[in-house]
Amino acid sequence: MSSTAEAKSLDECAKSPDMDTKSAGSQLQEFEEGRTEILGPEEEKRLVRKIDRNLLPVLIIAYGLQYLDKTSLSYAAILDLRKSLHLVGQEYSWTSSIFYIGYLAACYPISLGFVKYPLGKYISIIIVVWGAILAFHTLAANYAGMMVLRTFLGALESAISPGFSLITSMWYTPREHVSRHSFWFAGNACASLIGSGVAYGILHYKGSMAPWRLLFLVFGLLTVAYGAMLWFLLPDSPENAHFLNSAERELASLRPKKFQHTSQTKKWSKDQFIETLKDPKSWWFLIFVFVISIPNGGTTSFSTLIINGFGYDSGQTILMGMPASAFQLLAVILAAVATSNLRGSRLYAMASIYLCAIGGCLMIMLVPTKNKLARLGGFWIITAVAPIFPLMLSLFASNTAGFTKKSTTSAFIFVGYCVGNLAGPQFFISTEAPHYPTAYKTILSCFSISIVMILGLRFYLVWGNKGRDKAQGIHIDAEDSREVDLHTDKALAALDETDWENKSFRYVL
Repeated sequence: MSSTAEAKSLDECAKSPDMDTKSAGSQLQEFEEGRTEILGPEEEKRLVRKIDRNLLPVLIIAYGLQYLDKTSLSYAAILDLRKSLHLVGQEYSWTSSIFYIGYLAACYPISLGFVKYPLGKYISIIIVVWGAILAFHTLAANYAGMMVLRTFLGALESAISPGFSLITSMWYTPREHVSRHSFWFAGNACASLIGSGVAYGILHYKGSMAPWRLLFLVFGLLTVAYGAMLWFLLPDSPENAHFLNSAERELASLRPKKFQHTSQTKKWSKDQFIETLKDPKSWWFLIFVFVISIPNGGTTSFSTLIINGFGYDSGQTILMGMPASAFQLLAVILAAVATSNLRGSRLYAMASIYLCAIGGCLMIMLVPTKNKLARLGGFWIITAVAPIFPLMLSLFASNTAGFTKKSTTSAFIFVGYCVGNLAGPQFFISTEAPHYPTAYKTILSCFSISIVMILGLRFYLVWGNKGRDKAQGIHIDAEDSREVDLHTDKALAALDETDWENKSFRYVL
């Protein structure tokens, strides 16, 4: 059946005998009372708004805290952590890189938990534990102690991005993935704005505790408290969402399955694991994320030191990070709006963002050092690559089906993420401070390679879609809307097919 036939409009449904006597108003009333069995366009809008109100604020706050905790090391650096712990040479770089060694070691074992355990409860426990570990950073007395703590923090934080991407794919259809990924990812920029303000306030703290220790304590305790709240706020799946009635739960669960035929089966599939290894897309995600994470690892950990190196003092450095965060937030919003309204534009948007970032990198490299404001502007433009990560995650969520395959591919993604972020800080060589020429040449190279890889993936996905259309003699739009009927679609609840097995699957561009 074509997607056009499958996605009948509300008006068409109204012509059937069962709907003859029902007005649009009575349908909406039935939906609100949990008595409807068909999800038409108006009912779907109401359901999605209800999901958004209850789910997205929970995710954005949690993701913001994750970013705040991860980047707290950068704020601590400007608050004399290096001097207090007697860090010399590349030791500060390694306190950043070791985070990703922990992340790398834990990302696949953590991903197995997504398959085996209730997702909301699992993530809640992990957030509480990592918040406690961040608070324990306050007790670090030397380089070795900080390295141990950063390793465990990285291991636990490896759950958040793949976990949230899986949650997004369980609740939303492919055409909604990019906007919802971007929404919770915007927590990064929001948290960075808040973090800069907190760090600036702590800079002027004159108490007995070292400012950087107080910073870790505040961020850690906030994370513990919010992680405990998530136990009650974050549902494990649409089937047990506390904010939906029984009919809404079934409809919310079936909506994404109309496209992807993916269910959380609680069972690891060997066949899906092998298919992941054979799928070129899986390896593309691993390599691509590795390449884009090299610049991210360096600029995230060294952001305050980079700005400080332009000629700003400690207070100015913290404050100058705030416009960068606002710039990131604006870039994420603009990219989400554009790609949500222009179908097939995600990969083109990613390539365009990297072209702009190359310009920012060249500004830092070529503008005379005395012109610090122009070089700072170049750094802000580099930070505008922020939309790349949610766009990439939305491509993963939209173009990978099968729960074990999704979990395994997410592990691939975060292996690349870890290795790239681990390597990134090492290109910021301490003897080259404050100009770091090796780092900027590396960043420029990574941005250029990324553009080539993006265009290559688009060619591959277009080729795959055309091949399926030709084989089936029908064109299917991957980003269309499809009506859900509890009578005819019940069987989808038990399906767990991969994008290779589901012949009606089409890839989003």
